[in-house]
Amino acid sequence: MGITENTQKVDIFAKARGGFARAREAEKMGIYPFFIPFDEAEGTIFYHEGREVIMLGSNNYLGLTTHPRVREAAERAVREHGTSCTGSRFMNGTLTLHLELERRLASFVGKEKALVFSTGYQTNLGTVSALVSRGDYAVADKEAHACIVDGALLSFGELKRFKHSDMEDLDRVLDSLPDEAGKLVIVDGVYSMGGDIAPVPDLARVCRKHNARLMVDDAHSIGVLAEGRGTAAHFGIPEEVDLITGTFSKSFASIGGFVAGDEDIMHYVQHNARSLIFSASLPAPNVAAVLAALDIIEEDPAYVRRVWDNANYMRKGLAELGFDVGNSQTPVIPVIIGEDMRTIFFWKALFEAGVYTNPVVPPAVPPNMALLRTSYIATHTTEQLDRALEIFATVGRQMGLIQ
Repeated sequence: MGITENTQKVDIFAKARGGFARAREAEKMGIYPFFIPFDEAEGTIFYHEGREVIMLGSNNYLGLTTHPRVREAAERAVREHGTSCTGSRFMNGTLTLHLELERRLASFVGKEKALVFSTGYQTNLGTVSALVSRGDYAVADKEAHACIVDGALLSFGELKRFKHSDMEDLDRVLDSLPDEAGKLVIVDGVYSMGGDIAPVPDLARVCRKHNARLMVDDAHSIGVLAEGRGTAAHFGIPEEVDLITGTFSKSFASIGGFVAGDEDIMHYVQHNARSLIFSASLPAPNVAAVLAALDIIEEDPAYVRRVWDNANYMRKGLAELGFDVGNSQTPVIPVIIGEDMRTIFFWKALFEAGVYTNPVVPPAVPPNMALLRTSYIATHTTEQLDRALEIFATVGRQMGLIQ
């Protein structure tokens, strides 16, 4: 019997050519807010098509990307080590610089050992997928970063979600899982959209009740909370968090990431995390930049104090103007608008007036919770922040968002 073809053949590119029109429509309308090229930037200011814009959308919390010591460290590393190791950590890509950074980071966050990856995304991807095996469960906060979700999906275990920072729902989810199954609860230390801090003491209590391990992603906490040491240190309980991960692309003024925990767990991850074993290692200039940034954070607490001063100043100023800043507790401050297109038009008007923010619409946030994500830098001047508030006030009133 011959094979009868009774189904239509589909080109896998069809979705790209005909079914993805939203971005094109936004481009035609002149309101596409992503992939904007910057001519040059010094941290708090950037230039777009020759026009100066105040940066309120960066994760450069301490402003160290332009610090002379960080730049000099990176330049010196290029001269001494070149631009790349051209191999993975597993093979020919481990330098003594990597080991020094791992030692320093472990001490900084209060753990036995740390392991450096080439990006923060790869850190969570590799750590979660290495530890969550068949029959295990990754239990993630519904607002946890995409790399945590992707790490769970790439594992042979099962992903479960619980309502954002809701301990009753976490308790319910964990209670529904088999006692004999391994369980890894994963949260962000500071949530990148709302700017709220994870309730780590409560999370640790629920995890202990169910014999679950706790992993906290400190991407937006390192360099910001507890003199820069992160969320567990902020609550004074580093021993109750089993794994701490972080990124270098924010306060540490570079790129890369790390995981820290007990020595035997790090040894296991080192030999099982595919994103570590099969990726080229972090280049020496990036490692050196992180080490220099870490020196500055440990030696000069004024940078951390200053980012908090600026964040508190703007949180108060935006709220007094009448904007909804949600439950932010950190230098990440959302301006919640609600309706998607109104948020995009507000972003566009602010940008044209000289302030850059990050527009965030569903599914990155819940329906009717579209917002502008603003974030603040230690090196913002009061004059820059006052100018930004003036622009928010003028544009907000013109659009009927505030009185």
